Amino acid sequence: MILYGISNCDSVKKAKNWLDTHNIGYSFHDFRKDGLEANIISGWLKTVAWDKILNKRSTSWRNLDTSIQQGINETNVVDLLIENPTLIKRPVMDVNDIIIIGFNSDTYKGIFN
Repeated sequence: MILYGISNCDSVKKAKNWLDTHNIGYSFHDFRKDGLEANIISGWLKTVAWDKILNKRSTSWRNLDTSIQQGINETNVVDLLIENPTLIKRPVMDVNDIIIIGFNSDTYKGIFN
């Protein structure tokens, strides 16, 4: 299992804490430190809609030019997310190719119980 995110993100901290408390092993992939490749995001998009991964409430989103915001679609979103990984809703958890976006303790309980 891989948990993707940014180490100083509150939602990522909650997810890591939940996993640690429940003794669930995982590896952590930090977008900023470890980078992100197109094939990883494309893999997520096989099971999750691109607009569910894109965080339109982030500061990064608000800082984007309006023309870029209005032009985002399923064909160009991967390139945008690679350039701006803070636009990805966090955390992203990959458990045997099941992709979970965001942290919700009930969702995590359902997966691991």
